[in-house]
Amino acid sequence: MKTNQTDAGLSKDLAALEDLSLEQLRVKWATLTCRQIPRISAVMLRMAIARELQIHAFGGLSQQAEDTLDRLAQSKLDKRNTTADVQLRREWNGNAYIVTIDNSGTIHWNGQRWHSLSAVARQITGTRWSGPAFFGLRQKGALDGQ
Repeated sequence: MKTNQTDAGLSKDLAALEDLSLEQLRVKWATLTCRQIPRISAVMLRMAIARELQIHAFGGLSQQAEDTLDRLAQSKLDKRNTTADVQLRREWNGNAYIVTIDNSGTIHWNGQRWHSLSAVARQITGTRWSGPAFFGLRQKGALDGQ
């Protein structure tokens, strides 16, 4: 059961994590968990250690809950699998182009099926394009942190 003494000690331990270097965090992880040190940034390792400290202080989730969360985290949603057809519209050189993506992820344009948005963008422009970027699904710099 949680006590004020536990709260105070935990708060102190959590605050102390902010001053630790990556190497010190790795040592802390190994000492605390007796598990292999994950290859992650100092920020992520700090969060992982904080979680472990809280589990030691207050208890963790049941194994069933952990398994359920792990299973959910492992399953990836197919972003192309929609419940209804999606239409993408792009104007290029004064012409409007509409591409339809059906609920199975198949791309339709100009009466044909296409294997990718990039192939459609290439056909429209005559040059190589990222299809998602051409149709406005990605913003410039979104993938490089800008």
